Amino acid sequence: MPNSAQGASIFQALLPLLIIFLIFYFLLILPQQKKEKQRREMLDNLKRGDRVITIGGIIATVEEIKGKIVTLKIAENVKVDFVKNSIAQIYQEK
Repeated sequence: MPNSAQGASIFQALLPLLIIFLIFYFLLILPQQKKEKQRREMLDNLKRGDRVITIGGIIATVEEIKGKIVTLKIAENVKVDFVKNSIAQIYQEK
């Protein structure tokens, strides 16, 4: 009998930790993974002519995509190379 009581005691001690982990998973980890998946899809579907906003807040037009490097046109005759991951979002004019 002492072993079964001790096993139940360990389970009762670990149950609150398990519940806290599940709450963290569903409230923090799962939404973050979903958001990152959407961002990856956005970067993979990037094409020439898209208006984008960089992480630094620069609004530009995609001129060329070479692997992980994206050439953005910031102004007339001003083109700058950016790492693809530095693009925050596609710019939606309202």
